[in-house]
Amino acid sequence: MEAKLDLPFDNEAMLAGLRTWVECESPTHDAAAVNRMMALAARHLALMGATVETIPGRMGFGDCVRARLPHTSNEPGILVMAHLDTVHPVGTLANGLPFRREGDKAYGPGIQDMKGGTYLAIEAIRQLAIAGIATSKPVTVLLTPDEEVGSPSTRDLIEAEAARHSVVLVPEPARPDGGVVTGRYAIARFNLRTTGKPSHAGARLGEGRSAIREMCKQVIAIEEMTTEACTFSVGVIHAGQWVNCVATYCDAEALSMAKRQEDLDAAVEIMLNRKATGNDVSLEVTRGVTRPVWEPDAKVMALHAKAEAIAKRLGFALPHQSSGGGSDGNFTGAMGIPTLDGLGIIGAQAHTLEEHVIVSSMAPRAKLFAGLLQSV
Repeated sequence: MEAKLDLPFDNEAMLAGLRTWVECESPTHDAAAVNRMMALAARHLALMGATVETIPGRMGFGDCVRARLPHTSNEPGILVMAHLDTVHPVGTLANGLPFRREGDKAYGPGIQDMKGGTYLAIEAIRQLAIAGIATSKPVTVLLTPDEEVGSPSTRDLIEAEAARHSVVLVPEPARPDGGVVTGRYAIARFNLRTTGKPSHAGARLGEGRSAIREMCKQVIAIEEMTTEACTFSVGVIHAGQWVNCVATYCDAEALSMAKRQEDLDAAVEIMLNRKATGNDVSLEVTRGVTRPVWEPDAKVMALHAKAEAIAKRLGFALPHQSSGGGSDGNFTGAMGIPTLDGLGIIGAQAHTLEEHVIVSSMAPRAKLFAGLLQSV
Protein backbone atom coordinates (compact mmCIF):
# COMPACT_ATOMS: atom_id res chain seq x y z
CA MET A 1 0.00 0.00 0.00
CA GLU A 2 1.32 3.44 -0.95
CA ALA A 3 2.24 5.69 1.96
CA LYS A 4 -0.16 8.52 2.75
CA LEU A 5 1.73 11.79 2.65
CA ASP A 6 -1.00 14.47 2.85
CA LEU A 7 -0.73 14.88 6.60
CA PRO A 8 -1.36 18.36 8.07
CA PHE A 9 2.17 19.31 9.07
CA ASP A 10 2.50 23.04 9.69
CA ASN A 11 5.89 24.74 9.71
CA GLU A 12 4.85 27.48 12.12
CA ALA A 13 3.20 25.13 14.61
CA MET A 14 6.20 22.82 14.50
CA LEU A 15 8.60 25.72 15.05
CA ALA A 16 6.60 26.88 18.07
CA GLY A 17 6.84 23.42 19.60
CA LEU A 18 10.52 23.11 18.72
CA ARG A 19 11.21 26.43 20.42
CA THR A 20 10.29 24.95 23.82
CA TRP A 21 12.90 22.24 23.24
CA VAL A 22 15.60 24.64 22.08
CA GLU A 23 15.01 26.86 25.10
CA CYS A 24 15.58 23.90 27.41
CA GLU A 25 19.38 23.98 27.22
CA SER A 26 21.01 20.56 27.48
CA PRO A 27 24.81 20.45 27.17
CA THR A 28 26.25 16.94 27.37
CA HIS A 29 28.33 17.48 30.50
CA ASP A 30 25.42 18.91 32.53
CA ALA A 31 23.45 15.78 33.40
CA ALA A 32 20.75 17.70 35.26
CA ALA A 33 20.15 19.96 32.25
CA VAL A 34 20.02 16.99 29.88
CA ASN A 35 17.54 15.26 32.18
CA ARG A 36 15.27 18.31 32.10
CA MET A 37 15.24 18.01 28.32
CA MET A 38 14.62 14.26 28.55
CA ALA A 39 11.64 14.90 30.83
CA LEU A 40 10.21 17.39 28.35
CA ALA A 41 10.50 14.92 25.48
CA ALA A 42 9.20 12.03 27.61
CA ARG A 43 6.05 13.97 28.44
CA HIS A 44 5.60 14.80 24.75
CA LEU A 45 5.80 11.10 23.90
CA ALA A 46 3.51 10.07 26.75
CA LEU A 47 0.83 12.46 25.54
CA MET A 48 0.99 10.67 22.18
CA GLY A 49 0.12 7.37 23.85
CA ALA A 50 3.61 5.90 23.96
CA THR A 51 4.76 3.67 26.78
CA VAL A 52 7.70 5.66 28.13
CA GLU A 53 10.51 4.59 30.42
CA THR A 54 13.54 6.39 31.74
CA ILE A 55 16.81 4.45 31.80
CA PRO A 56 19.15 5.85 34.46
CA GLY A 57 22.34 7.44 33.21
CA ARG A 58 25.84 6.34 34.14
CA MET A 59 29.41 7.62 33.99
CA GLY A 60 28.16 11.05 35.04
CA PHE A 61 25.93 11.52 31.99
CA GLY A 62 22.17 12.05 31.83
CA ASP A 63 19.39 9.51 31.51
CA CYS A 64 18.00 7.89 28.37
CA VAL A 65 14.35 7.81 27.36
CA ARG A 66 12.86 4.84 25.52
CA ALA A 67 9.32 5.04 24.17
CA ARG A 68 7.38 2.27 22.51
CA LEU A 69 4.37 3.11 20.35
CA PRO A 70 1.27 0.89 20.26
CA HIS A 71 1.14 -1.58 17.38
CA THR A 72 -0.73 -4.78 16.54
CA SER A 73 2.43 -6.64 15.50
CA ASN A 74 5.26 -8.03 17.62
CA GLU A 75 7.73 -8.33 14.73
CA PRO A 76 11.12 -6.58 14.86
CA GLY A 77 10.31 -2.95 14.23
CA ILE A 78 11.66 0.51 13.46
CA LEU A 79 14.08 2.18 15.85
CA VAL A 80 14.04 5.98 15.73
CA MET A 81 17.33 6.94 17.32
CA ALA A 82 18.26 10.46 18.40
CA HIS A 83 20.21 12.40 21.01
CA LEU A 84 19.11 15.39 23.06
CA ASP A 85 22.48 16.61 24.28
CA THR A 86 24.12 19.60 22.59
CA VAL A 87 27.57 21.21 22.53
CA HIS A 88 26.27 24.55 23.81
CA PRO A 89 26.77 25.39 27.52
CA VAL A 90 23.90 26.56 29.68
CA GLY A 91 23.76 30.32 29.20
CA THR A 92 24.22 30.24 25.43
CA LEU A 93 20.61 31.39 24.97
CA ALA A 94 21.35 34.50 27.01
CA ASN A 95 24.84 35.08 25.67
CA GLY A 96 25.38 34.55 21.99
CA LEU A 97 22.64 32.38 20.49
CA PRO A 98 19.10 33.30 21.57
CA PHE A 99 16.19 31.63 19.84
CA ARG A 100 15.22 33.96 17.02
CA ARG A 101 13.51 33.94 13.63
CA GLU A 102 14.98 35.78 10.65
CA GLY A 103 12.95 35.17 7.53
CA ASP A 104 13.11 31.46 6.72
CA LYS A 105 15.86 30.79 9.26
CA ALA A 106 15.39 29.96 12.94
CA TYR A 107 18.38 30.10 15.27
CA GLY A 108 19.13 28.52 18.63
CA PRO A 109 21.49 26.17 20.49
CA GLY A 110 21.03 22.61 19.23
CA ILE A 111 18.21 23.55 16.87
CA GLN A 112 19.92 21.79 13.96
CA ASP A 113 22.01 19.23 15.85
CA MET A 114 19.70 17.66 16.58
CA LYS A 115 16.63 18.87 18.42
CA GLY A 116 14.98 19.95 15.18
CA GLY A 117 15.24 16.54 13.57
CA THR A 118 14.19 14.75 16.74
CA TYR A 119 11.16 16.98 17.13
CA LEU A 120 10.01 16.47 13.53
CA ALA A 121 10.46 12.68 13.79
CA ILE A 122 8.25 12.56 16.88
CA GLU A 123 5.76 14.91 15.23
CA ALA A 124 5.63 12.53 12.27
CA ILE A 125 4.70 9.70 14.62
CA ARG A 126 2.08 11.91 16.30
CA GLN A 127 0.43 12.96 13.05
CA LEU A 128 0.20 9.35 11.90
CA ALA A 129 -1.48 8.41 15.17
CA ILE A 130 -3.97 11.29 14.92
CA ALA A 131 -4.84 10.25 11.37
CA GLY A 132 -5.24 6.62 12.40
CA ILE A 133 -2.53 5.52 9.96
CA ALA A 134 -0.54 2.50 11.10
CA THR A 135 3.20 2.33 10.79
CA SER A 136 4.50 -0.64 8.82
CA LYS A 137 6.15 -2.09 11.92
CA PRO A 138 6.25 -1.34 15.66
CA VAL A 139 8.13 1.89 16.43
CA THR A 140 10.53 2.52 19.31
CA VAL A 141 12.08 5.92 20.00
CA LEU A 142 15.43 5.93 21.83
CA LEU A 143 16.73 9.30 23.08
CA THR A 144 20.30 9.43 24.40
CA PRO A 145 22.31 11.99 26.42
CA ASP A 146 25.94 11.73 25.27
CA GLU A 147 26.24 11.49 21.48
CA GLU A 148 28.23 14.71 21.24
CA VAL A 149 31.10 13.10 23.16
CA GLY A 150 30.98 9.78 21.31
CA SER A 151 28.24 7.98 23.28
CA PRO A 152 30.58 6.41 25.86
CA SER A 153 27.77 5.60 28.31
CA THR A 154 25.15 4.49 25.80
CA ARG A 155 26.83 2.51 23.02
CA ASP A 156 25.93 -0.81 24.68
CA LEU A 157 22.29 0.28 25.04
CA ILE A 158 22.14 1.55 21.46
CA GLU A 159 23.52 -1.69 20.05
CA ALA A 160 21.31 -3.88 22.25
CA GLU A 161 18.18 -1.94 21.28
CA ALA A 162 19.09 -1.84 17.59
CA ALA A 163 19.60 -5.61 17.55
CA ARG A 164 15.90 -6.02 18.40
CA HIS A 165 14.83 -3.97 15.37
CA SER A 166 14.90 -4.44 11.62
CA VAL A 167 15.43 -0.81 10.58
CA VAL A 168 17.06 2.25 12.17
CA LEU A 169 16.09 5.82 11.24
CA VAL A 170 18.31 8.66 12.50
CA PRO A 171 17.01 12.26 12.22
CA GLU A 172 20.45 13.87 12.39
CA PRO A 173 20.71 17.06 10.29
CA ALA A 174 20.19 16.75 6.54
CA ARG A 175 23.16 17.28 4.28
CA PRO A 176 23.58 20.81 2.85
CA ASP A 177 21.97 19.66 -0.42
CA GLY A 178 19.02 18.17 1.47
CA GLY A 179 20.35 14.65 1.06
CA VAL A 180 20.58 11.84 3.58
CA VAL A 181 23.45 9.78 4.97
CA THR A 182 24.01 6.17 3.96
CA GLY A 183 27.43 5.74 5.58
CA ARG A 184 29.72 7.41 8.11
CA TYR A 185 33.47 7.71 8.45
CA ALA A 186 35.32 6.03 11.32
CA ILE A 187 36.27 8.21 14.29
CA ALA A 188 38.66 7.72 17.20
CA ARG A 189 39.22 9.95 20.23
CA PHE A 190 42.39 10.11 22.31
CA ASN A 191 43.27 11.42 25.76
CA LEU A 192 46.75 12.95 26.07
CA ARG A 193 48.71 13.93 29.16
CA THR A 194 52.10 15.60 29.23
CA THR A 195 54.07 15.69 32.48
CA GLY A 196 56.82 18.19 33.18
CA LYS A 197 58.62 19.50 36.26
CA PRO A 198 57.25 22.28 38.45
CA SER A 199 59.13 25.38 39.49
CA HIS A 200 58.48 28.99 40.46
CA ALA A 201 58.00 30.80 37.16
CA GLY A 202 59.32 34.06 38.57
CA ALA A 203 62.22 32.98 40.77
CA ARG A 204 63.41 29.68 39.25
CA LEU A 205 61.93 29.46 35.74
CA GLY A 206 64.90 27.59 34.31
CA GLU A 207 64.54 24.74 36.82
CA GLY A 208 61.09 23.82 35.52
CA ARG A 209 59.92 21.89 32.49
CA SER A 210 56.55 23.02 31.23
CA ALA A 211 53.91 20.41 30.46
CA ILE A 212 52.04 23.12 28.55
CA ARG A 213 55.01 23.80 26.28
CA GLU A 214 55.35 20.10 25.54
CA MET A 215 51.64 19.79 24.75
CA CYS A 216 51.85 22.74 22.37
CA LYS A 217 54.60 20.93 20.47
CA GLN A 218 52.48 17.79 20.37
CA VAL A 219 49.40 19.63 19.11
CA ILE A 220 51.28 21.11 16.18
CA ALA A 221 52.88 17.77 15.30
CA ILE A 222 49.58 15.86 15.60
CA GLU A 223 47.55 18.25 13.46
CA GLU A 224 50.27 18.32 10.80
CA MET A 225 49.75 14.56 10.31
CA THR A 226 46.40 15.29 8.60
CA THR A 227 46.08 13.85 5.09
CA GLU A 228 43.26 13.26 2.62
CA ALA A 229 42.90 9.76 4.04
CA CYS A 230 42.82 10.69 7.72
CA THR A 231 42.42 13.88 9.74
CA PHE A 232 43.87 14.76 13.15
CA SER A 233 42.71 17.58 15.41
CA VAL A 234 42.99 18.67 19.03
CA GLY A 235 39.90 20.31 20.46
CA VAL A 236 40.34 20.38 24.25
CA ILE A 237 43.28 21.44 26.46
CA HIS A 238 43.37 21.86 30.24
CA ALA A 239 46.42 22.93 32.25
CA GLY A 240 47.72 25.21 34.93
CA GLN A 241 46.22 26.91 37.97
CA TRP A 242 48.69 29.70 38.72
CA VAL A 243 50.54 31.79 36.18
CA ASN A 244 53.59 31.96 38.44
CA CYS A 245 54.01 28.17 38.43
CA VAL A 246 55.54 26.10 35.64
CA ALA A 247 52.79 23.58 34.87
CA THR A 248 53.42 19.98 35.89
CA TYR A 249 50.55 18.48 33.90
CA CYS A 250 48.65 19.29 30.74
CA ASP A 251 45.69 17.25 29.45
CA ALA A 252 44.25 17.32 25.95
CA GLU A 253 41.74 15.48 23.78
CA ALA A 254 42.36 14.68 20.14
CA LEU A 255 40.18 13.29 17.39
CA SER A 256 40.99 11.39 14.23
CA MET A 257 38.59 10.65 11.36
CA ALA A 258 39.03 8.41 8.32
CA LYS A 259 36.88 7.19 5.45
CA ARG A 260 38.26 3.67 5.74
CA GLN A 261 38.64 1.56 8.86
CA GLU A 262 42.19 0.55 7.94
CA ASP A 263 43.24 4.20 7.78
CA LEU A 264 41.76 4.84 11.21
CA ASP A 265 43.45 1.74 12.61
CA ALA A 266 46.78 3.07 11.33
CA ALA A 267 46.05 6.44 12.94
CA VAL A 268 45.29 4.76 16.27
CA GLU A 269 48.62 2.93 16.16
CA ILE A 270 50.51 6.13 15.36
CA MET A 271 48.83 8.06 18.16
CA LEU A 272 49.32 5.37 20.78
CA ASN A 273 53.03 5.23 19.91
CA ARG A 274 53.71 8.96 20.10
CA LYS A 275 56.69 9.99 22.23
CA ALA A 276 57.62 13.11 24.12
CA THR A 277 60.00 15.51 22.39
CA GLY A 278 62.62 15.31 25.16
CA ASN A 279 63.77 13.17 28.06
CA ASP A 280 62.86 15.78 30.69
CA VAL A 281 59.11 15.59 29.91
CA SER A 282 56.77 12.66 29.31
CA LEU A 283 53.71 11.96 27.18
CA GLU A 284 50.94 9.44 27.78
CA VAL A 285 48.30 8.71 25.11
CA THR A 286 45.27 6.55 25.80
CA ARG A 287 42.48 5.61 23.45
CA GLY A 288 39.05 7.10 24.01
CA VAL A 289 35.72 6.43 22.34
CA THR A 290 35.80 4.96 18.83
CA ARG A 291 33.06 4.97 16.21
CA PRO A 292 33.44 2.20 13.62
CA VAL A 293 33.21 2.93 9.94
CA TRP A 294 29.75 2.38 8.48
CA GLU A 295 29.80 1.45 4.82
CA PRO A 296 26.55 1.23 2.83
CA ASP A 297 25.44 -2.19 1.64
CA ALA A 298 22.57 -3.40 -0.54
CA LYS A 299 20.08 -3.23 2.35
CA VAL A 300 20.99 0.38 3.09
CA MET A 301 20.70 1.32 -0.56
CA ALA A 302 17.30 -0.39 -0.78
CA LEU A 303 16.20 1.67 2.23
CA HIS A 304 17.44 4.83 0.54
CA ALA A 305 15.56 3.89 -2.63
CA LYS A 306 12.30 3.80 -0.66
CA ALA A 307 13.07 7.20 0.86
CA GLU A 308 14.00 8.60 -2.54
CA ALA A 309 10.69 7.43 -4.02
CA ILE A 310 8.78 9.13 -1.20
CA ALA A 311 10.77 12.35 -1.66
CA LYS A 312 10.01 12.29 -5.39
CA ARG A 313 6.29 12.14 -4.63
CA LEU A 314 6.77 15.13 -2.33
CA GLY A 315 8.54 17.06 -5.06
CA PHE A 316 12.18 17.11 -3.99
CA ALA A 317 15.35 15.14 -4.67
CA LEU A 318 17.00 13.01 -2.00
CA PRO A 319 20.66 12.35 -2.84
CA HIS A 320 22.75 10.26 -0.49
CA GLN A 321 26.35 10.25 0.67
CA SER A 322 28.80 8.85 3.17
CA SER A 323 29.67 11.55 5.66
CA GLY A 324 32.13 12.62 8.30
CA GLY A 325 30.98 13.89 11.67
CA GLY A 326 30.02 10.60 13.29
CA SER A 327 26.64 9.73 14.73
CA ASP A 328 25.11 6.80 16.55
CA GLY A 329 24.27 5.53 13.09
CA ASN A 330 27.92 4.43 12.93
CA PHE A 331 27.15 1.75 15.49
CA THR A 332 23.94 0.40 13.98
CA GLY A 333 25.20 0.63 10.40
CA ALA A 334 28.39 -1.24 11.33
CA MET A 335 26.19 -3.94 12.89
CA GLY A 336 24.62 -4.54 9.47
CA ILE A 337 21.20 -3.23 10.47
CA PRO A 338 19.70 -1.17 7.62
CA THR A 339 20.19 2.41 8.77
CA LEU A 340 19.26 5.71 7.16
CA ASP A 341 20.76 8.83 8.71
CA GLY A 342 20.55 12.56 8.04
CA LEU A 343 16.73 12.55 8.00
CA GLY A 344 16.47 15.74 10.02
CA ILE A 345 15.95 19.39 9.14
CA ILE A 346 17.97 21.29 6.57
CA GLY A 347 20.16 23.92 8.22
CA ALA A 348 23.73 25.05 8.72
CA GLN A 349 26.45 26.14 11.15
CA ALA A 350 25.90 23.36 13.72
CA HIS A 351 28.11 23.66 16.83
CA THR A 352 28.50 27.44 16.31
CA LEU A 353 26.76 30.60 17.46
CA GLU A 354 25.13 30.80 14.03
CA GLU A 355 23.42 27.38 14.22
CA HIS A 356 20.10 27.52 12.39
CA VAL A 357 17.49 25.58 10.44
CA ILE A 358 15.43 26.38 7.36
CA VAL A 359 11.87 26.64 8.63
CA SER A 360 10.28 25.77 5.30
CA SER A 361 12.11 22.43 5.30
CA MET A 362 10.33 21.19 8.42
CA ALA A 363 7.01 20.04 6.98
CA PRO A 364 8.47 18.35 3.87
CA ARG A 365 11.05 16.50 5.98
CA ALA A 366 8.35 15.45 8.46
CA LYS A 367 6.24 14.11 5.58
CA LEU A 368 9.27 12.17 4.35
CA PHE A 369 9.75 10.68 7.80
CA ALA A 370 6.06 9.81 8.09
CA GLY A 371 6.22 8.14 4.70
CA LEU A 372 9.19 6.03 5.75
CA LEU A 373 7.41 4.94 8.93
CA GLN A 374 4.62 3.57 6.73
CA SER A 375 6.90 1.94 4.17
CA VAL A 376 10.04 0.35 5.60
